[in-house]
Amino acid sequence: MILTVFICVTLAAFIIISLNRAIRFAKMPMHTRWELYPIPREKGRGEYGGSYYEEELWWQKPREISLGGELAEMLKEMLFIKRLFDHQRPLWWLSYALHLGIYLLICWGILLFLGGLTVKAGFPVGPGEGLWSGFLYYLTLLTGGIGGLLVAIGSFSLLVRRMTDASLQFYSTPQDYFNLVFILAVAVTGLFLWSADPNFTGARELAATLLSLEPIPAGGLLAVHLVLLGCLLIYIPSSKMSHYVGKYFTYHKVLWENEPNLPGSAIMKAVEAAQGRKPAVNWSAPHFQVGQNTQESVTGQGEGGTGK
Repeated sequence: MILTVFICVTLAAFIIISLNRAIRFAKMPMHTRWELYPIPREKGRGEYGGSYYEEELWWQKPREISLGGELAEMLKEMLFIKRLFDHQRPLWWLSYALHLGIYLLICWGILLFLGGLTVKAGFPVGPGEGLWSGFLYYLTLLTGGIGGLLVAIGSFSLLVRRMTDASLQFYSTPQDYFNLVFILAVAVTGLFLWSADPNFTGARELAATLLSLEPIPAGGLLAVHLVLLGCLLIYIPSSKMSHYVGKYFTYHKVLWENEPNLPGSAIMKAVEAAQGRKPAVNWSAPHFQVGQNTQESVTGQGEGGTGK
């Protein structure tokens, strides 16, 4: 029963920590806006890099915003890592193998629980057992097998690349290596389990057991795999791998936000609030130190400034 509770707690922790990080991002003070055109939210102008500044008296005219265009562009990066594909094609193949494998395994996990529900409802899952059962059976095989292989290949290849490429070694931290080793360990133990359960029948029964909150009859490699997987679920949203949460804010609130800074507007109020903030830690630059707010740092006034 301990293992059942552990898996449930780690799944809940993954969701809660991810949501907490999203809330923290949403409450952060105003960022330094980049406004790098083209901005896909500019309806009718994003395609050629235009903006509302083209209009005469633009501040007096209503602005048309295309959230659909923004979402479509954002999904290209989230689902296909488009910028890495455009600028680092050799590295993209390795990174996308890992990410695509993770996406497939997420689908595989959902299919396992759907299969578990189907089994609990008294319907076997397998070929020749009906349209729904056959659909679950073959799609589970496809997503689980390909996903597990891609994660193992991607994490191992990226690990080797970081260890052998001088340009990547320069900015790779111990955490970067640890992250890849951690993911690789979960993938490898999962592949060994798959070799003993090629049809994922045991995995589907495990999902049904979890849905019933019954004790998991796990031992040996299965227990090791589940513990590693549970720890990874807690670790991912707590580490730099939580970029899946931050990408929305990076694009929507940093790269593409171009709301005009007009008197009395929400942007103006956010700027004024940001000017009053004081850093919690020192910077190496002498003009920006603890005790000074942003306005004092910019003008050179305050405790650490000369006022000149």
